[in-house]
Amino acid sequence: MKRTAAALLLYCLAAGAATAPPQQADRPPRASATTVPAPPPHLPPTAAPGATPPAPAPGEIDAQDALPPPSSAAQDLYSAARGDLLQIRMLLKNGRTQSTVGSGFLVGTGNLVVTNYHVVSQMALDPDVYTAEYIDTDGNSGPVELLAVDVLRDLAVLRVNREGSGFFKVPERPMRLNQGQRLYSLGNPLDLGFAISEGAYNGIVTRSFYDQLMFGGPINSGMSGGPSVTSNGTVAGVNVSKRRDGESVSFLVPVKYVQELLRKVESQPVPPDDFNPLIAAQLLEHQRGMVDRLLEEPLAIKSMGPYLVPVRESGQLRCWGRSNVKAETAYTSDSMSCAMESAIYVSSTQQTGHVSMTHQYIRSDNLARLPFAALSSRLFGSAKLGGTGGGHLTKPMCTERFVHTRTLPLRAVTCVRAYRKFGGLYNFTLLIASTNAAESSLQSRLDVSGVSYENGMRVTRAFLGSFGRNIRRAPAPAAEPGGAR
Repeated sequence: MKRTAAALLLYCLAAGAATAPPQQADRPPRASATTVPAPPPHLPPTAAPGATPPAPAPGEIDAQDALPPPSSAAQDLYSAARGDLLQIRMLLKNGRTQSTVGSGFLVGTGNLVVTNYHVVSQMALDPDVYTAEYIDTDGNSGPVELLAVDVLRDLAVLRVNREGSGFFKVPERPMRLNQGQRLYSLGNPLDLGFAISEGAYNGIVTRSFYDQLMFGGPINSGMSGGPSVTSNGTVAGVNVSKRRDGESVSFLVPVKYVQELLRKVESQPVPPDDFNPLIAAQLLEHQRGMVDRLLEEPLAIKSMGPYLVPVRESGQLRCWGRSNVKAETAYTSDSMSCAMESAIYVSSTQQTGHVSMTHQYIRSDNLARLPFAALSSRLFGSAKLGGTGGGHLTKPMCTERFVHTRTLPLRAVTCVRAYRKFGGLYNFTLLIASTNAAESSLQSRLDVSGVSYENGMRVTRAFLGSFGRNIRRAPAPAAEPGGAR
């Protein structure tokens, strides 16, 4: 199977949210979640009751995919928990039209609700356009106040005008789970009604920058932000995403991150008037750690024909390769791609905090110099630079120059785009083509999203300076007859 950023294999579970990243689930990782991705990479708005539902997006679970019937233990747990489960709806202020739906739960006996950031991202980013309401299992509804967000772990805390019964308990100390321990995830799947899903804890996923729990059970879109609990109602995690290419492989935000965010809410005097600067600060925090980890060791060097190319393989980045013979144009192409398996979900149309690099080695024994040069130029020029970034980014500002590493001349194009809402953040794209041979070409691309200008330059310099040419050592001269005495 062809692999891209893992965010494409993950999608957000909030009905109406986009697929997540990297990472990448009910969230993005284009992206969701391990982001997913986000990976990932998302989902179209849920239809109103009685309306014809929209066709599912690629990778989206259709309404016919029902959760399996619960056991008697799950039925008893749901009966005790149902009063503290909420559906969280994003609404356009103009006309009160439903935009997305997700889930949430009341913590203890207070009026605080935990959910995913991606469930309430529209209200956080555009409070003049979007508002929110909750609906409980009895059909009662009320307003929602956003108190805090953790974009990096995909969490949010809300305040509502009702209190919990005390069923959902967030432990004050770190929680230890045993492999195979039974967990129960609750929420409102596909906007069809509140439900419970049984599964097992299957360990900690560490391929994203922030730990996630792997849940061996189905959680469908609309269940994002719902709790996953032990048999006594202790919260183990928060539903966040699932793999698009697997069955019953889902992911939870560990409760330790919920604990941290609730402590921040307790210590803050009033909630922020504008969440955009807070989100920008969290994204800047993430990119510092991401770039430091990326460059803590020199990039690994691999051979592609006569060329040496930089790669990075780690717990966060994975690489794949393939070879294709283009018979119609008489050339062969070998490619290698490395990408992070998660991304940070910002909105249904924007994920960030991601790194990818690709290399393509092209050669031909049949094309003459001019046709091969034209082919190489066409392939280099066909790389898409992202246009205007869908309104979230400025237009790309590009510079082109010819550089020479110790052993290889290169043509390099660097493009930078700034984030409109989040000052100090940029996307960098670096395109590279070798210029040393008439019958072969190396073409590479580096994409780094959501970094400071300084860190973007650090990564592009490290990448550009690592290219080279395989210089085969000349054979040792033969000894002269009657050699040294």
